[in-house]
Amino acid sequence: MTDPVEVEARFGADGKITVLSLTWRGRTLPVTSMGREWDAGDGHHFLVMTAGERIFELVFHSTSGVWNVVKAPEMRAVA
Repeated sequence: MTDPVEVEARFGADGKITVLSLTWRGRTLPVTSMGREWDAGDGHHFLVMTAGERIFELVFHSTSGVWNVVKAPEMRAVA
Protein backbone atom coordinates (compact mmCIF):
# COMPACT_ATOMS: atom_id res chain seq x y z
CA MET A 1 0.00 0.00 0.00
CA THR A 2 1.31 3.45 -0.86
CA ASP A 3 -1.70 5.72 -0.40
CA PRO A 4 -1.06 9.44 -0.71
CA VAL A 5 -1.64 11.26 2.57
CA GLU A 6 -1.67 14.85 3.81
CA VAL A 7 0.63 15.36 6.78
CA GLU A 8 0.97 18.25 9.18
CA ALA A 9 4.57 18.29 10.37
CA ARG A 10 7.05 20.57 12.05
CA PHE A 11 10.48 20.87 10.43
CA GLY A 12 13.05 21.91 13.04
CA ALA A 13 16.11 24.05 12.38
CA ASP A 14 18.17 20.95 13.23
CA GLY A 15 16.46 18.98 10.41
CA LYS A 16 14.26 16.96 12.77
CA ILE A 17 10.76 16.28 11.42
CA THR A 18 7.90 15.93 13.92
CA VAL A 19 4.65 14.53 12.51
CA LEU A 20 1.67 16.26 14.16
CA SER A 21 -1.29 14.76 12.27
CA LEU A 22 -2.23 12.99 9.07
CA THR A 23 -5.32 13.15 6.90
CA TRP A 24 -5.97 9.75 5.39
CA ARG A 25 -9.08 8.64 3.53
CA GLY A 26 -10.88 11.84 4.50
CA ARG A 27 -10.17 11.65 8.25
CA THR A 28 -7.73 13.83 10.16
CA LEU A 29 -5.91 11.80 12.79
CA PRO A 30 -3.78 13.55 15.42
CA VAL A 31 -0.48 11.78 16.08
CA THR A 32 -0.18 10.83 19.75
CA SER A 33 3.39 9.50 19.56
CA MET A 34 6.25 8.88 17.18
CA GLY A 35 8.39 5.79 17.12
CA ARG A 36 11.28 4.75 14.94
CA GLU A 37 12.35 6.63 11.82
CA TRP A 38 14.87 5.65 9.18
CA ASP A 39 16.13 6.50 5.72
CA ALA A 40 15.59 4.09 2.84
CA GLY A 41 15.96 4.25 -0.92
CA ASP A 42 12.40 5.51 -1.32
CA GLY A 43 12.52 8.28 1.33
CA HIS A 44 12.50 8.94 5.07
CA HIS A 45 10.19 6.55 6.97
CA PHE A 46 8.31 7.24 10.22
CA LEU A 47 6.28 5.01 12.52
CA VAL A 48 3.53 7.06 14.16
CA MET A 49 0.66 6.22 16.50
CA THR A 50 -2.76 7.87 16.38
CA ALA A 51 -5.73 7.70 18.75
CA GLY A 52 -6.91 4.17 19.38
CA GLU A 53 -3.30 2.96 19.20
CA ARG A 54 -3.41 2.75 15.40
CA ILE A 55 0.10 2.56 13.96
CA PHE A 56 0.95 3.97 10.54
CA GLU A 57 4.18 3.80 8.59
CA LEU A 58 4.66 6.99 6.60
CA VAL A 59 7.32 7.85 4.04
CA PHE A 60 8.38 11.39 3.17
CA HIS A 61 9.91 12.01 -0.25
CA SER A 62 12.06 15.08 0.37
CA THR A 63 12.71 15.80 -3.31
CA SER A 64 8.98 16.18 -4.07
CA GLY A 65 7.61 16.99 -0.60
CA VAL A 66 5.07 14.16 -0.99
CA TRP A 67 4.00 11.88 1.89
CA ASN A 68 2.63 8.34 1.49
CA VAL A 69 1.18 5.72 3.83
CA VAL A 70 3.20 2.53 3.45
CA LYS A 71 1.38 0.51 6.13
CA ALA A 72 -1.83 1.26 7.97
CA PRO A 73 -4.17 -0.55 10.35
CA GLU A 74 -7.22 -2.13 8.88
CA MET A 75 -10.02 0.38 8.99
CA ARG A 76 -13.20 -1.54 9.89
CA ALA A 77 -16.68 -0.25 9.32
CA VAL A 78 -18.80 -0.11 12.46
CA ALA A 79 -22.50 -0.88 12.08
